Amino acid sequence: MAQVLIVDDEMGIRELLSEILADEGHSVWLAENAAVARKIRAERRPDLVLLDIWMPDTDGISLLKEWSASGLLTMPVVMMSGHGTIDSAVEATRIGATDFLEKPIALQKLLATVKKALKHEAVLQKPPLTLDVFARSPLLKDLKRRLEQAAAKTSVLLLKSASGSIAEICARTLQTHRAPWLDLSSLSAPLTQEMLQNAVGGIVFIADLAQFGKLQQMNLVFAIERLERHNLQMVAASTRPLTALVEAGWDPLLINRLGEVWVALPQISGHADDVPEIAALLLAHLAERGDVPLRHFSSGAQNALRLHRWHGEWAELLTTVKSLALSALEEEISADDVARILQSEAGEVATPLAAMFFDQPLREAREAFERLYFEHHLSGERGNMTRLAEKTGLERTHLYRKLRQLGLHIGRRGEERD
Repeated sequence: MAQVLIVDDEMGIRELLSEILADEGHSVWLAENAAVARKIRAERRPDLVLLDIWMPDTDGISLLKEWSASGLLTMPVVMMSGHGTIDSAVEATRIGATDFLEKPIALQKLLATVKKALKHEAVLQKPPLTLDVFARSPLLKDLKRRLEQAAAKTSVLLLKSASGSIAEICARTLQTHRAPWLDLSSLSAPLTQEMLQNAVGGIVFIADLAQFGKLQQMNLVFAIERLERHNLQMVAASTRPLTALVEAGWDPLLINRLGEVWVALPQISGHADDVPEIAALLLAHLAERGDVPLRHFSSGAQNALRLHRWHGEWAELLTTVKSLALSALEEEISADDVARILQSEAGEVATPLAAMFFDQPLREAREAFERLYFEHHLSGERGNMTRLAEKTGLERTHLYRKLRQLGLHIGRRGEERD
């Protein structure tokens, strides 16, 4: 039987629903307002929440949004209202609610909705994508070991040359089972002590520091100062060098704190031979979760993935694999399927890249172009610094300095190819 949290400011409603669900064998917790509901959610892990929309302190929609932004929406939530409207139901569903009950609630309707929502709970419990999925990839197995080793000695871990999907995969790898998840990137309001309390023992995640504005930087400072008090691990990613953030107006003391311990993520563009295996492991994982039909790559498709210039790096690879699985007409994904998704670089890449440069200030546009330029030639020369210096026309000392400024790390493996 399930553990159900009922949140409603009307005592009569709480008692009635509690009696009905207890008779069905469920364990029931009661909260008369959002404050009590937050406390219970922080201390326990309900299997289902029945949440009233209209409450005196914080309405149910706002509490639902808060749980969603804080990574606490790990259970199905059924909204309740005596003044229900279609708009309320649609908004609640968009945020993450499983269903909607209108008061007065009929007995059979309540039981049927609870039963349906608890079945939905199994879908919500699908494990997130972590580096464990890629255990057979030496490249990502090595990355996992480095992440865990570094994270064990610090409460703030920086992921260099990373953002978005791959950064979240790394952070999820460090998250213990069902621990809270607080994404600072999703907050558009000031971070509160209560939000941190609700995330005790979990992960505070930043997808890309370069995208943070002043308010989010203030939230970041607020969180860093309280990490140890709440037993929190912060994982922050950045696509730009930390020196560039200081030049953009970030507090140097904050940047120094963020950069104390870091791990540089490998770039797909420099590991073409690893791409087919990583793509195959990801494809198998997505099929096992039921996110895509059962598929496998042909030899031709694997070669096409290996030869592609991954300008979009990890994010491009992850979305490409899922798109291929959903669009391929046969169980075996062919080279033609890959070509159809990726299409020709000449026709598809130029316009988006040009638009990206033209919309930025000159300094940022020049830096973005230089990063793409050197990523392209690093991939083409397979990390050989001698050939790279010849190709780019730069003296080696200047070349190394330039790569460091752009946050491009070739590592020992690349240097040994000289």
